[in-house]
Amino acid sequence: MTAGAELPPLEIPITRTLIVAGALASRDYQDVHHDVELARQKGSPDIFMNILTTNGLVGRYITDHFGPTAVLRKVAIRLGAPNYPGDTMVLTGRVEEVEGDTATVRVVGANGIGKHVTGTVTVTVPTAEQSAADGQSSAGGQTTVGGQSTAASEGPA
Repeated sequence: MTAGAELPPLEIPITRTLIVAGALASRDYQDVHHDVELARQKGSPDIFMNILTTNGLVGRYITDHFGPTAVLRKVAIRLGAPNYPGDTMVLTGRVEEVEGDTATVRVVGANGIGKHVTGTVTVTVPTAEQSAADGQSSAGGQTTVGGQSTAASEGPA
């Protein structure tokens, strides 16, 4: 982790399924997230993504980049332009500050009409020595926690 480092962009297609599933998974039953006609009656051209789905996607972006041992310490985001079906949100990030094993990353998610989300994420990435001291190790796509081995998804380091 180096201050000034750019994270690779992540393109996320905004589909009706993603919007509705994200709203349902976060128990956000507001009609503007699943009912086109009611969303239009309220002045929106279509259904749109809720903040909890956006928050989850920002978290995924950071943990996919920093790996399975990354721990999100703080996520501070603000929504802007809505994410409507048929658009693509592109998440980008830049490491603003590094202090020991903790980094602050500035994140922007832009779509076809502007910036959907802006904010910062504070993430801790324990060193291999710290993970081993905590009873965890990671090697070859396997993660061992408390003596039990489970498959781990590999992301960019």
